[in-house]
Amino acid sequence: MAVPQTLTVESWRPLAESHAARMARWTEPRRRRRARQGTHPVYDFLFDYYRYSTAKLTEWHPPPGVVIEDSEEARERFRPPHYRRHGAVLERDPRALSAGALRRLSWTRDLLKRTDARPPWLECFGVHEWAMAYRAPELRHGGDLELRLPQGEVDRFVESLGIVCTHFDAYRFFSDPAKPLNRVKPSLESRGELEQPGCVHANMDLYKWAYKSMPWIGSPILAGCFELAVELRELDMRASPYDVSPLGFEAVSVETERGREEYVGIQRELAARAGVLRRRLIEALGAVVEADAPQGEQD
Repeated sequence: MAVPQTLTVESWRPLAESHAARMARWTEPRRRRRARQGTHPVYDFLFDYYRYSTAKLTEWHPPPGVVIEDSEEARERFRPPHYRRHGAVLERDPRALSAGALRRLSWTRDLLKRTDARPPWLECFGVHEWAMAYRAPELRHGGDLELRLPQGEVDRFVESLGIVCTHFDAYRFFSDPAKPLNRVKPSLESRGELEQPGCVHANMDLYKWAYKSMPWIGSPILAGCFELAVELRELDMRASPYDVSPLGFEAVSVETERGREEYVGIQRELAARAGVLRRRLIEALGAVVEADAPQGEQD
């Protein structure tokens, strides 16, 4: 077993400050928008749908295999029940996990492993957003964005291309007329059998699985998953039928062959990065769910 790396106050404080500054690029604009009751139809999804507070996102926790040298400042920051004092260091204490929490972490790792083992499917072309608008009496983003094509063209494109969406949390927001057009019928129960590593939403969900696994997996993995989710969300909306040009984005026109080729190229690159993060998350979760209870008595 590798010997954990020990960080002193002088070592971990700059890491914590750097992490907070890294996340501030997204958290500070979000706070300013909320203060003036404004919204951003692309980025606010990452805070409204994924319900993890900006305060928690900016908190820093060490990577797996790292412990913190005991000090008054460290004790104030790394508190029970997640941390324990063991000799001259503070370390995460897996004994703080309830049996239910441990099962959830184990389930998450299993889902990620099963997803990672599948080949990526890169022929959905981001049509899930179109399916949400298909013959819809009310548009999800209707208060913030206009369609960049007439409703009739949106509907005809969906009917001509078809829908192959494997992600339940995208599928459940389809308009009622669109659901029968999907070639599969995702459900919560079938998630383990259907989720695949090319899916934009499955890859965006790495952020969800990361924050639900905090502080055990550490802030570097969380930050990487969040930043990837930002890029995936941008692709999601750029490929949608909505006009995102007022927000400074250029459309990926998946209704054209050239646009679909562009989408797949970006999707493939983001999926490769997601695979690296997914495997890091699997490894970090494995260290928790497979660990024996820490040895030694608590001070």
